[in-house]
Amino acid sequence: MPRKDVTENIERTASHAATRASDGALPHDLRAGLVVFLVAIPLCLGIALASNAPLLAGLVAGVVGGIVVTAFSRAPLAVSGPAAGLTVLVIAGIEDLGGYAPFLTAVVLAGAFQVVFGFLRGGIIAYYFPTSVIKGLLAAIGAILILKQIPHAVGWDKDAEGDFNFLQADGHNSFDSIAEAFTNMSAGAAIICAVSLALLLIWPKIAPKLRVEQVPAPLIAVVGGTLLHELFKSAVPGLAVSPDHLVQIPRLESIASYREILPAPDWSVLAHSQVWITGLVLALVASLETLLCVEAIDKLDPYRRSTPASRELKAQGVGNMVSGFLGGIPVTAVIVRGSANVQSGGRTRMAAFFHGVLLLLAILAIPGLLGRIPLSALAAVLLLVGYRLAPLSLFARMWRQGANQFLPFIATFVAILLTDLMIGSAIGVAFGVFFVLREHVSASYYLHEMEVQTGEGGPLIHIELSENVSFLNKAAISEVLAGISDGTTVEIDASLSRHVDRDALEIINDFRVSAPLRGIEVQLHGLAYDARDDSLYLEEKGRGKIAPPTRVPAG
Repeated sequence: MPRKDVTENIERTASHAATRASDGALPHDLRAGLVVFLVAIPLCLGIALASNAPLLAGLVAGVVGGIVVTAFSRAPLAVSGPAAGLTVLVIAGIEDLGGYAPFLTAVVLAGAFQVVFGFLRGGIIAYYFPTSVIKGLLAAIGAILILKQIPHAVGWDKDAEGDFNFLQADGHNSFDSIAEAFTNMSAGAAIICAVSLALLLIWPKIAPKLRVEQVPAPLIAVVGGTLLHELFKSAVPGLAVSPDHLVQIPRLESIASYREILPAPDWSVLAHSQVWITGLVLALVASLETLLCVEAIDKLDPYRRSTPASRELKAQGVGNMVSGFLGGIPVTAVIVRGSANVQSGGRTRMAAFFHGVLLLLAILAIPGLLGRIPLSALAAVLLLVGYRLAPLSLFARMWRQGANQFLPFIATFVAILLTDLMIGSAIGVAFGVFFVLREHVSASYYLHEMEVQTGEGGPLIHIELSENVSFLNKAAISEVLAGISDGTTVEIDASLSRHVDRDALEIINDFRVSAPLRGIEVQLHGLAYDARDDSLYLEEKGRGKIAPPTRVPAG
């Protein structure tokens, strides 16, 4: 099928899913956007601080990621903003180019490079990230959130909120900084965190009884923690936290003072090769991190929607060009914000847009009010986000799927935990490739061509999987399934397959779930469905009954 038709079908499938998700979505998106905003505030400020950039630059990048990138993106649930993974590059870029203004020129160039990557269909790289690596990435981000937020939870804010590296700038690492934090803990901060955590867990149970289930638990937790701090200040001064443990929003005295804080790009450096090199490196790393993140957030999407990866690179490119013009640091899609969006019930891009609007209001209108929020109250929210990304049940589920899935998963998890997102993901992909090569030493892999027949009830398409199918076939399978016309009956036959990689099975399962949105009936042969994992397996493994054609329930 011509690539144009495939692209049109992908967009039509996304449109159907988006229509279904958007029904009555606004209240859900507003609540989710508010939660993402609360999560984003300390991270935007912390990442700017860790990058040796002005604090306001982090908030500006958050606004651009929420408003500008969302306007051009088709990612349903991903949220963009400043990324911890770029802090080292930002520090090096500012030093190499001799200041922040020249560095902003590199940010604009990075955005332009990303737009070019998008037009060159560079997003195809996203199809070659093994699912086990993506799940290891999500679990690692969750574990890092927990490790990094424990010190803030007890009032020890020596390490910046945005520093996600295992080895910290102060010479400590993620583990010994926790021991140091408990040695220097603030009783008031610890109490505030404990109360906020309790509210997070209790509120969803009592809100329906009070008929206020529309009020998100994170908002109640943050408001409760803030009120408790105000109570400590007036009634128990010994438990009041120090001013540096509160959210620090930079104040704009006037619009005219904006450029005094954040300079414009210095275009005179365009004549120097170093600014082009810095821009290209930023574009490459930011693009890879974005593709990893949108793939990971798509895996969390309950509607199984897929982000057009090349379109996302264009959107990120426009965002970085705007961020550089306005004096902001680079932006990418960010897992922490995206996962908070999913966990809070976000359904469409409006949640990300609303979070960007709230960040803008925080800069212009309410910096003083937000400056009363203790970091330990926000730490409680992030601790819960981290736990939901890395539950113990995930490790047990990956273990049951065998060594070919568990070892790349755990290698990615450990590598990201002890290094950073890009290095750890590269190690995880290397493990995944090793197992694919081992599996295919004695057997090739391919996907049979489609055989189109005419059934009594309409078109019937028969797809026969080969003896061995690996994650390297991921793009081909996605393209074949995306090219299927609406209202078709599809038979996917794995009766002769000896090995079908987990990534291929997930693509088929996602297609099975979303197909009814396009009036497609899916019939599976030789595949079994395990409800515990919501996954498909080869039938010979005896994992339950053959999965029937699935129809998305109404409502």
